[in-house]
Amino acid sequence: MKRLFKTVIIKNDERGLLFEKGSYVKLLRPGVYRLAVWSGRDVIVMDTAKPFVVKGKDLSVFRHDTELLNELSVVDVEDHEYALHYEDGRFISLLTPGAYAFWNTLKRHTFKLADIREPELSKEIGASVQPKLMAYCTMTEIASYERGLLFFNNVFQRELEPGKYYFWKGPVSVQVKIVDLRRQQLDMTGQEMMTEDKVTLRLNFVCQYRITDPLKSLEIRGFEEQVYIMLQLILREYVGTLRLDDLLRVKQGVGTYVLEKLSEKNETFGVEFLSAGVKDIILPGEVRDILNTVLLAEKKAQANLITRREETASTRSLLNTAKLMEENGTLYRLKELEFLEKICDRIGSISLTGGGNMLEQLNSFLGAKAEQGKS
Repeated sequence: MKRLFKTVIIKNDERGLLFEKGSYVKLLRPGVYRLAVWSGRDVIVMDTAKPFVVKGKDLSVFRHDTELLNELSVVDVEDHEYALHYEDGRFISLLTPGAYAFWNTLKRHTFKLADIREPELSKEIGASVQPKLMAYCTMTEIASYERGLLFFNNVFQRELEPGKYYFWKGPVSVQVKIVDLRRQQLDMTGQEMMTEDKVTLRLNFVCQYRITDPLKSLEIRGFEEQVYIMLQLILREYVGTLRLDDLLRVKQGVGTYVLEKLSEKNETFGVEFLSAGVKDIILPGEVRDILNTVLLAEKKAQANLITRREETASTRSLLNTAKLMEENGTLYRLKELEFLEKICDRIGSISLTGGGNMLEQLNSFLGAKAEQGKS
């Protein structure tokens, strides 16, 4: 026997959508429904734990049913928006432009709309949610020794302090230019320069600085290159006014002069120049040989001078000693005994002949020497 009715059972966690000849009629709540086969009516049973999606039907078909809308949470996301979908206060997903509906019978659905024409993520979006949005945004991290310069469509917005920042991928292009605020060093190596007396030499110079105005430093194209050229010009100007001997004598003063000149440009470049100094002065081979010859001659002359000074002092001391011994016989006698002691230190044994004791013979020996000296 052909069935004339069909039975539809709708459970408590379900809802039914009644259609007649393909057109939506109304919402069916939980219960048992019998439909005549020939009536052209049909029921789509919906699971309220899942999003409200009817295959082949647009959401606008159901918007006229206020009873249905009372059991739905509907959100319309514009082209310039994203919607953050929360289920009972917990983030579930991000919704791109379009219309969405969710059953609110079992769970509470809420939404936060984000206008992506304002690229920076709102602080209302918690830090725990932001990493889950990486498919739709970009992240920039700025270290404690850095500053970030934020640009929207190449227009400067503001300076970013250290931290982590998220920006929507959307119609506005976002650029974050990071500037290092730590002490930096610029080395100038093997720079050829000419002194006032036409001696060509090479300088190794070092300069240290710290960026104080990140935006101003970025506005200068080829920042390090321009600082290098400015340093080069200051050095050429200073070295060109000195003779080689003067340059070698005031080597330490070069850094002081250059630092003073650089400091005048602090505001222009948005930096603070901290120190500057000459590391090495490299002379041409022939000039170096000449200087070495001159230095060697100077050192030899100094050595000869010291030798002559010592010889003069020694002769003067001998003369003074001789005068004292001439005036004082006891001193002369003591000097004889001193020399006799030195002689005895160098002699292994002494043989004396004749009568008398050893002391008398030594005295007679010294006395005879003295008489010979007087004659």
